[in-house]
Amino acid sequence: MPQSEGGYVSLENGPRSVYNATTEPTSGAQSVLESVKRAIGQAIGSSGHPDAPLLNSKSPTTISIVSARAMPVDPMDDIELRSVQLQFPNSRGSIGGTCDMRRVPTDKGDILVAIQGDPTKPAILTYHDLGLNYLSSFAGFFNYPTMRGLLENFCVYHVTAPGQEEGAPTLPEDYVYPTMEELAAQLLFVLSHFGLKSVIGFGVGAGGNILARFALANPEKVGALCLINCVSTAAGWIEWGYQTFNARFLRTKGMTQSVVDYLMWHHFGRNLEERNHDLVQMYKNHFERSINPTNLGMWIYAYIHRTDLNIARTPSGTPQNNTTLKMPVINITGALSPHVDDTVTLNGRLDPTNSSWMKIQDCAMVLEEQPGKLAEAFRLFLQGEGYASPLIATPALRWLRSRTGSSVSNNNDIYSDAHVVQGCLNGNGKEIRITENPFVSC
Repeated sequence: MPQSEGGYVSLENGPRSVYNATTEPTSGAQSVLESVKRAIGQAIGSSGHPDAPLLNSKSPTTISIVSARAMPVDPMDDIELRSVQLQFPNSRGSIGGTCDMRRVPTDKGDILVAIQGDPTKPAILTYHDLGLNYLSSFAGFFNYPTMRGLLENFCVYHVTAPGQEEGAPTLPEDYVYPTMEELAAQLLFVLSHFGLKSVIGFGVGAGGNILARFALANPEKVGALCLINCVSTAAGWIEWGYQTFNARFLRTKGMTQSVVDYLMWHHFGRNLEERNHDLVQMYKNHFERSINPTNLGMWIYAYIHRTDLNIARTPSGTPQNNTTLKMPVINITGALSPHVDDTVTLNGRLDPTNSSWMKIQDCAMVLEEQPGKLAEAFRLFLQGEGYASPLIATPALRWLRSRTGSSVSNNNDIYSDAHVVQGCLNGNGKEIRITENPFVSC
């Protein structure tokens, strides 16, 4: 064992000694330089002669000893990573600093709108779910590399429900929180304020319900809808009971543990211990610390008193009417979400010719747990509806170009391929839609 007297020397009791490889303390004290010499000598001597002395003065080998003062204090001092930068830094709050924050006046008070991108590009309007806001709901997803590449052709308008932004002051006691229909009507003020004629809706949960109501009332102002975990029916008795208690606790006691548990179930479903622990803990902290409980209680109260959308699928062979959504809709849910059945109900009420239902595996909070799959699905949805040029020319476009001799480059210019197909197949100038790979082979 090491002793305080100094270094160690090898025992030389002969080849028959079973303790030949052990060490014992020397009799005198040694300096740091001597200890370094002994260590290096042992390393050199043991490479060729395992029984040689630690340091043979007669050996012709030259040993260079580096002074302890010349060695860096921190072994990482000589490593510089200052020039290393991420092309797409995946920081959740990164879009917060790049967004242009605006307060839009409405008939029910001002609402916060965060603008991300070039306002001259086509508009995507987002609306978040219960307990979240534009930053906590969409920061991670719209900062995903696939989405950041896609957003070069779009401008995103993130709408936050009244009083739901981080650090929001408590709404006055006499403030009457808007109903779901009134929250949808507020979007008219947003479009008018920014001069938008049409938007692409992107809503999650309660936000999806609001966008669906807005699209039903204003079909000419919504070009397409992406709804995630959207509910189209009124609240059932079980949901009404739970959420009524939650709204009451939030107003009287603040953010209680039962409210946090319900919000976690609303977003993640069951079996939280089997999910991403960092993600689960992050949202628990968000619900406990970053939300104004009184304002959230008001919104939950409005959400549980929502009315049915009153939409129904038009039977085949009958003329279209106003009972369902007319614009293209992609209806998405996670396989572990508690709202899977609600999305199936919504899918049964949509027109099958312009809607599709998608269930993504191994997730409930799709934007956070499967952002890559959702981003690809959203990109293909926009591409199929003619809102974005495809990254790779489809067989249909190559076939059309070969028939017409058209040579439009496949760049980031939006609508470029849509114009090719429109000019080829639609001489009267009416808009047509492009589907992804409509021809199996060309």
